[in-house]
Amino acid sequence: MIDRDIVEYVANLARLELKAEESKKLSGQLDHILGFIDKLKEASVDSVAPARCVLSVNNLLREDSPRGPLAIDKALANSPSKKGNFFLVPKVIE
Repeated sequence: MIDRDIVEYVANLARLELKAEESKKLSGQLDHILGFIDKLKEASVDSVAPARCVLSVNNLLREDSPRGPLAIDKALANSPSKKGNFFLVPKVIE
């Protein structure tokens, strides 16, 4: 069982300030969550195949075909700053 002392201890570790009613409410909620997890542990999953993904999604791939290079004006169109045909970035090495 998760009591208020444990909730307040964890809240202190997480640097959270909880009011008395909040820690009481969280104590009940966490106890309920852990009880649900214990119920899940009892479920038999031996006959259930592992799932790679919960959604049936297929990759939509296009044919890989060679193309020409991206035009300089299109490449620099959204750049916040540019100089000539180049991206202008701040100097990071002194």
